[in-house]
Amino acid sequence: MARERGPQCKQCRREGVKLFLKGERCLTDKCGVERRSYPPGEHGRGRSRQSEYRLQLREKQKARRYYGVLERQFRSYYEKASRQPGVTGENLLRLLESRFDNVLVRLGFAASRRQARQLILHGHWTINGRRVDVPSYKVRPDDVIAIKAGSSASQAIRDATELTSAVPAWLQADHDGLTAKVLRHPERVEIDTPVQEQLIVGPP
Repeated sequence: MARERGPQCKQCRREGVKLFLKGERCLTDKCGVERRSYPPGEHGRGRSRQSEYRLQLREKQKARRYYGVLERQFRSYYEKASRQPGVTGENLLRLLESRFDNVLVRLGFAASRRQARQLILHGHWTINGRRVDVPSYKVRPDDVIAIKAGSSASQAIRDATELTSAVPAWLQADHDGLTAKVLRHPERVEIDTPVQEQLIVGPP
């Protein structure tokens, strides 16, 4: 599976905001953004010229890194969102939110999207009784998510649930039974992604 292999803390520092790529570590004083709030690299502390293109690029990169998708995947999501009725930016975020790996994080069943992808790829989760090992799988309303019977990852998943303060209203989670249900598609106000999607899609 193709994925970015570079240092994750550098990605957060480049965007100047916590993307919570390392789970629990991002909540401590070991977080790269907390320790060094300037961008990485030789010229990280220098003054950078702000342009409209730079703002749009940084916002796109922030969204891509937050959800852990590559450039070609992100382009595919954008094209799909632009063909759907409604606001393209909101459609884009809704598609990204509906990824299986992101849903596990929102439910509290994984501390980070990287951990969620690993759990999915190793076959620890089922949807509607069938094993799903594709992190980009798009969940739909009424889908029932459950841990695979006899999974060896149940303790790691329970540890992740302790970091979760709340589950979005469009999802329903049973942290004791390690099961969940997708109630509906998320509304824009329910997506707390630190991204201004209108900068990505440009003016109407």
